[in-house]
Amino acid sequence: MSAQTLDDATVARLRSELRGDVVGPRDPGYDEARKVFNAMIDRRPVAIARCSGAEDVQACVRFARDREMLVAVRGGGHSVAGKGMCDGGLVIDLSALTQVRVDPAARTAQAQPGLRLGELDRQTQAFGLATPLGIASDTGIAGLTLGGGLGWLNGRLGLTCDNLVAAQVVLADGRLVRASADENPDLHWALRGGGGNFGVVTSFEYRLHAVGPVTGGMVLYPATEARRVLRLYDEFARGCPDNLSTGAALLTGPDGSLMLALVACHSGPLAEGERALAALRAFGPPAADQIGAMPYVVMQRLLDPSFPPGRFHYWKASFMRALSDDAIALIVDAAERKPSPFTLVILQQMHGTAARVGPEETAFGHRHEQYDLLILASWPEAADSERNVIWARGLWEALQPYAEDAVYVNDLGEEGEERVKSAYGPTFPRLTALKQKYDPANFFRVNQNIRPATR
Repeated sequence: MSAQTLDDATVARLRSELRGDVVGPRDPGYDEARKVFNAMIDRRPVAIARCSGAEDVQACVRFARDREMLVAVRGGGHSVAGKGMCDGGLVIDLSALTQVRVDPAARTAQAQPGLRLGELDRQTQAFGLATPLGIASDTGIAGLTLGGGLGWLNGRLGLTCDNLVAAQVVLADGRLVRASADENPDLHWALRGGGGNFGVVTSFEYRLHAVGPVTGGMVLYPATEARRVLRLYDEFARGCPDNLSTGAALLTGPDGSLMLALVACHSGPLAEGERALAALRAFGPPAADQIGAMPYVVMQRLLDPSFPPGRFHYWKASFMRALSDDAIALIVDAAERKPSPFTLVILQQMHGTAARVGPEETAFGHRHEQYDLLILASWPEAADSERNVIWARGLWEALQPYAEDAVYVNDLGEEGEERVKSAYGPTFPRLTALKQKYDPANFFRVNQNIRPATR
């Protein structure tokens, strides 16, 4: 597959096969249609097919296969690596597919792949229910789910992919199939952490759980206290009950100074949450204490100001089992020198139910009590790109002696084949075999790519 051009007659033929719209380089709105979350991504596909349903996706797959076209699949467009967009190929754009159907009796939700996290939460919370999702409400549910899905309910309810009951998938040969524990179970296994390597998911079915108001929010400390408080936080996190999930972030405060934020979400009874968080709030006098009872959807929007669309982003990440004094010192020292006030260093806790799932039970195999270390460099001007990228790489490299050879695939940029293997970890060999079964020609390759196993 290679970059192509399409003449007007060929684009017209694609339009005639779809109920949705097709946007090409000469059409109004093309530049807006190719924008994604990360302003570093500037790719120019030959056509963007805005699909209106599974039939449109099937038509796009057949159209691209017949012409040996490169294909990207766009859900929420939140991939930092820009995997939902390509140069010189066809983009299968699912952003118009945003329907949800909640069954409160069965405690399930059918959700289309163009939905954002906040939209799904809003629909399920109308019934006092939720499925575990991520930590920024603008994140697309498709990429989040297929990569794992680490969020504030992971200790109690596991990852998003652990709650994926079934999926409707368009395969590389154009067939529409269902993947569940009973139908195509190996495909169901692969979708729970294997990314977009196996097909285009046109519908997700999630298991829902009772989730009422939570005890959550953040406590802020000045940077002068960051080393001491992070040591205490690491001890605290090791003893967290399942229904309490936490994170820490070094960020720029409202006054422009560096601050440490400890973020927590307790999803059990409110009185129990107050007791569970008492120790976290007793690390010393904070600069601000914003923890309290709140609706779950408010907790899910708490970090949204840190993830606005349109900024330039460069991320580096690794899983870490613990925070040593030396690692803490490196993180704080580097944060004090960060080039952009919008940059964060995040340590998101993964524990409890998410960590107790067997490493071979889903394609997401990194099942440990651990932190997702995310060095999230973000800045508003293209001219500042080089120094921000250099800073992020430098901190990540310095922390490698304290990190695992493992990374959350949804944090991964363009980092090469070995890092892709690190992202999939112990399940990588089985994933290559399933890639050979479901996509032997590697048609779906604009992703954190798993090559088909060679026979």
